[in-house]
Amino acid sequence: MSSVPPCPAPRRPPAQRLRLLLWTAAVAACAAVFAWYLSPTFVLTLADRLWSCF
Repeated sequence: MSSVPPCPAPRRPPAQRLRLLLWTAAVAACAAVFAWYLSPTFVLTLADRLWSCF
């Protein structure tokens, strides 16, 4: 028998920490989209591109 202890299993982050990370990413993505709408140039370009499809 060897005296080397077995390797511990890799630890996964707790579900609560993962959930917090996902919510933070979702809020950051929404904030970026809303910030783009505060730029009149972006909104006009988006409307022009959408209108050109018709």
